[in-house]
Amino acid sequence: MVCQLLPVVKAEPPDSEAELLQRARVLAGVSLGEVAGQVGAVVPDTLLRAKGWVGMLVEKALGASAGSRAEPDFPKLGIELKTLPIDASGMPSESTFVCTVELSRIPEIEWDESRVKKKLERVLWFPVQADRQIPMSERRLGEPLLWSPAPNEEAALRFDWEELAGRISCFGTESVSAHLGQFLQVRPKAAHSRIQTRVVDGEGEPYAANPRGFYLRTAFTQALLRQHYAGMR
Repeated sequence: MVCQLLPVVKAEPPDSEAELLQRARVLAGVSLGEVAGQVGAVVPDTLLRAKGWVGMLVEKALGASAGSRAEPDFPKLGIELKTLPIDASGMPSESTFVCTVELSRIPEIEWDESRVKKKLERVLWFPVQADRQIPMSERRLGEPLLWSPAPNEEAALRFDWEELAGRISCFGTESVSAHLGQFLQVRPKAAHSRIQTRVVDGEGEPYAANPRGFYLRTAFTQALLRQHYAGMR
């Protein structure tokens, strides 16, 4: 299904948190088809071959400017945008990608300078309907949440990151599976297994490995929903 195209609206980057949040709240309750029409986008029938389309659509509507660069989506504000697919029961339907694993730098970086910490310091969460029974263009955005991790949340994420990063540094990427980590996990981040990158292990020896990504488990985002959204079960 392709939505009717309206005059293209190119949003400029917001100048403040307040302006960004105001823009986001205007989108609450709006369908993806309506948002796509505002920015001149085409709605795919399915996300199977359009992974990340919803996030890119909302980024365009709100004026995100980071693109694919390894920095928050709104660099001037230090705010990352994360769309959160919600199933029919009101729970997250999938884990949330945070950032790629800096495989070549893992042995030499600490938590405070990690991409994970920088990406999650300030996040604009945007729930979106993901019930497969609802056509893509009719799925609606929920109420946005501007969030920073509480001390206990950051401590839990840091514990997972240090365990995962330490394993990769000492024993290589194959030593880490998606089963490790309470709230943060590492999973392959590539279209197929033939894609590889050059990595240097803790002893300075190079080897080839598949790209990896850090993801937030649904247990983390589910707890976030319960805490910040009234009426969530």
